[in-house]
Amino acid sequence: MAKKKLTELFCESVRAPTAGRDEYYDAAFGGLVLRVSANGRKSWSLHYRFGRKKRRFTIGNFPAVKPAQARHLAGAALDRVSLDFDPSEEKQAKRNAPLPAADTVEAVVEDYLEQHARKNTGAGTFKETARILRREVIAAWGDRPIGSITRGDVNKLIDGTVARGAEIQANRTLARLRAMFNWAVGKDRLQISPAARVKPPIKERTRDRSLNDQELRWLWAACEEVAWPFGPLTKLLILTAQRRDEVAGMERSELDLDKKTWTLPREKMKNDRAHEVQLSDAAIAVLRSLPSEPVGTRGLVFTTNGETAVSGFSRAKDRLDKAMLKQRRRSLGLPEDDDGLRVALRIGKNKQLPAEIPNWTIHDLRRTAATGMARLNFPPHVVDKVLNHVSGTIRGVAAIYNRFEYLDERRKALEAWGNYVDGLVNPAPANIVDEATVKAKRDERGKRRARRG
Repeated sequence: MAKKKLTELFCESVRAPTAGRDEYYDAAFGGLVLRVSANGRKSWSLHYRFGRKKRRFTIGNFPAVKPAQARHLAGAALDRVSLDFDPSEEKQAKRNAPLPAADTVEAVVEDYLEQHARKNTGAGTFKETARILRREVIAAWGDRPIGSITRGDVNKLIDGTVARGAEIQANRTLARLRAMFNWAVGKDRLQISPAARVKPPIKERTRDRSLNDQELRWLWAACEEVAWPFGPLTKLLILTAQRRDEVAGMERSELDLDKKTWTLPREKMKNDRAHEVQLSDAAIAVLRSLPSEPVGTRGLVFTTNGETAVSGFSRAKDRLDKAMLKQRRRSLGLPEDDDGLRVALRIGKNKQLPAEIPNWTIHDLRRTAATGMARLNFPPHVVDKVLNHVSGTIRGVAAIYNRFEYLDERRKALEAWGNYVDGLVNPAPANIVDEATVKAKRDERGKRRARRG
């Protein structure tokens, strides 16, 4: 029986057999075995004697359990043998024991949110995690014992999310499920995670969509048509480059229009860091145009009931899309309604309809602003600070020591971007000439006449 020092590198590189399974005995710890199956699974086990019987105790899978941890767990199992307890029988008895009534899926999810997620994630991430786990997981399995959930249950849940057209949401749900189940395993409330080896339903691609200048003009005009509250809210998304929920949850106490700042507290932020946004003149103009705060409200800027921030972004986005399309057709001299457009095409006024507006999302406005500031020659580290990115262009040791916030540079970047957007949506008439330019030209002509005379 050949033995080999089972290192992490060896465990990663060893190939699966074409059939059956191979076993590799650890030279550093007697009885510890790495079993490699034809399906690629690699598992640790301990071979030992209890009384006169040969026994096998399953420790866990690689790479979740590394060699050093496997040796530690094997040692703990042998300690139980020395005390005349059989670790294999103990494990089986524990697996067959009825779960406490408290260990339902709902109970474990709520404990995970309060004991782990709330303390270890930013406010925005925690809010989204809680929303997904409560709406998707508790709704499906809430009263079931956590130990009764199988890999088949997980696949059925994820496949159902995909079937309703929410593929990205399915990926997010699986990621949150994995984290929750892994926490439950670590807390000894679950033996094995049923989400292990479940693959995400789709491969996500990084979005690179940003709106061009013409699309920004159409969107701004669409905001005027949609009006309160999503019209001005969308304008501020364009001008501030902040996240949707941050702008939607804006409170009047966070604003200082005289100092031209908007200060977001850390508990509102996705990365758990307070953030100051420098407001451009264009953003201030939007804020000053908003209706005054009704008596008895919580101080929310964008609210329709005085108690909660606005919601219903999907419907608002549909309205913006329709209004943008009307603006586009108007700019191209096309009929704004679909019936009129079809008639115009049929009688030959327009031989071919130009491509419609490519799909865009609310989050693309943040990328549009960042791209715009980069085009205006502001460096990436300043744009990262505007976006409040933690893992931006300044990383590693430099990120630890560079705590400079670039407030002046951020203000200049957002002001320049605000001026650029204002120039797009409010272009100066072509026949208006700057008075100083006229005077300079008049003086120059006078000097030429004097020289000739």
